[in-house]
Amino acid sequence: MIRLSARRLRGLAFAALLVGPSVLAQDGGRLPVPYAVGERLEYEVRFGRLKVGSGTMEVEGLQEVRGRETWHTVFTVRGGNFMYRVNDRYESWIDTRTGNSLRYLQDQHEGSRDVERTFEFFPDRAVFTENGQEEEVSVHNPLDDGSFIYFLRTIPLNVGETYSFERYFRPDRNPVTIRVLRRERIRVPGGEFDAVVIQPVIKSRGLFSENGHAEVWLSDDENHIMLQMKSGLKIGSLNLYLKSYRPAPARTSAKP
Repeated sequence: MIRLSARRLRGLAFAALLVGPSVLAQDGGRLPVPYAVGERLEYEVRFGRLKVGSGTMEVEGLQEVRGRETWHTVFTVRGGNFMYRVNDRYESWIDTRTGNSLRYLQDQHEGSRDVERTFEFFPDRAVFTENGQEEEVSVHNPLDDGSFIYFLRTIPLNVGETYSFERYFRPDRNPVTIRVLRRERIRVPGGEFDAVVIQPVIKSRGLFSENGHAEVWLSDDENHIMLQMKSGLKIGSLNLYLKSYRPAPARTSAKP
């Protein structure tokens, strides 16, 4: 059961940024986004009713990648028992002026499995590399799994609308579809919130596959933080619940 949850969680580390930017902020040309350095979210991870671990999402800092300023985001998952342990880390570097993913790191330690992969994205040539190997075809506005949730926080969320994007870095998995399902009020360990419920669908067998029926709850305010995620599987459900939220110093409107 722990092994299954670990595999599914790879899609979270997010399973984003999908459309090209149209407006630049005045702050040094950075995109106007609802997150900033210092923001940190902590989650309780459950498979059905069984608690299997914890997770975090954080905008760790600003870093330069090939001369471009990026937001460095980190997603971690830890858990398991004496028989099987999970310690995964996923890092994304998102261009602060274009919203494109420039680098993506997967560092997975799951039982006896130890895998580390680094992707480099070159938007101007629409190619990417994996672990320094030969270039592969990509898209001009690439997004990795890790930046997906951050992108969801930037798009309009009008109930009843369906959005389709062609920005996932592996072209054969496009388009990515986002359905805005409803609004509702929910309670999570971190507090009670008004939420917008969305359903992301990616052409893959992962967490957001067409048959997974995953739903994500985002706070119904300008921050759109991820409050909860549920994915219905054949043998159960994988759920994440917000435990705590530390806003960036300049963003304090959504308080659990």
